[in-house]
Amino acid sequence: MSLRPAATVTGSLAGLCALVLTAVPAQAAPQTAPEAAPKAAPAAGAPVPIAHRGASGYAPENTLAAVDAARALDIRWVENDVQRTRDGELVVMHDATLSRTTDVEEVFPDRAPWRVADFTAAEIAQLDAGSWFDPLYAGERVPTLEQYLRHLDRTGQNLLLEIKRPELYPGIEADILGELRSEGWLDRRHVRSKLVIQSFGADSVRAVHDQAPAVRTGFLGTPAVEELPRYARFSDQINPPHTTLTEEYVRQVHALKGPHGKPLEVFTWTVNSAAAARRVAAMGVDGIISNYPDVVRDATRAGTGNAARDAVRDGGREDSPEAAREEALEEAREEAREAAREAGAS
Repeated sequence: MSLRPAATVTGSLAGLCALVLTAVPAQAAPQTAPEAAPKAAPAAGAPVPIAHRGASGYAPENTLAAVDAARALDIRWVENDVQRTRDGELVVMHDATLSRTTDVEEVFPDRAPWRVADFTAAEIAQLDAGSWFDPLYAGERVPTLEQYLRHLDRTGQNLLLEIKRPELYPGIEADILGELRSEGWLDRRHVRSKLVIQSFGADSVRAVHDQAPAVRTGFLGTPAVEELPRYARFSDQINPPHTTLTEEYVRQVHALKGPHGKPLEVFTWTVNSAAAARRVAAMGVDGIISNYPDVVRDATRAGTGNAARDAVRDGGREDSPEAAREEALEEAREEAREAAREAGAS
């Protein structure tokens, strides 16, 4: 049952294109708004660009607005995060708590630490998930997985679904597969080319493979090379952070076949500059997950390199080892902050 009022569904594609391409919010955005995506097909062998939590550099993460922002940029694949509410509804949210990306502390001031698992779907549906990013997105809601899947069917986009913190939600794999099945996402067309399920939890990835063997899966992380054959039994992808990648590691992953008899793929994350995108593309990765997927696409498409434009989009920064380490540290800090909040609430 849909919890999102029809009036709050994001607006027309034409209006969104103008918004995305001319009014880029300030959060770590490139200094120059991206041009509209060319319609020419990507070069053969170019990595697939994937919109991280939707096109989250341009719209509030994990919302339908971020899906539409990706579509406006002609990005076919979007990534999201799925968790479970107190009453068993599946919602699209990255953090274990609602504080960072909604107004939950104002709406429910007495419910600290505001964990997703402590709220019902109806309560979460009341929250504003857009204003924190930019007032232009005031009233944007946290979508349920049902709403998200139906929206993707309308836009024709594909989904890289992350099971977030499965250890907090025993049995969530079966719940997600049940939702996917009821929405038609486990039919041959979707399973063949429109869906991948990934997680940091190896047991969770294995559970998805055991319960729905036709579904392509990905393990988030950088397993040791000697461990890769074990992961290849239930994972079609090995998806490491770009800061850990080497060309040799990508080669070792590609040398193995996954559970569907095809070479393992590598989708790396979170790559937000043209320089970093070119670096990992040269290593042979199959997909690149980014808050700015248009930047990744343009940087890795043959024949469209423009050093001056790329320098502007990179904010004048080179993809130095120091910058890469800082990005990795910030990812670790975010995870540590969330772990600390959870520990304090337990």
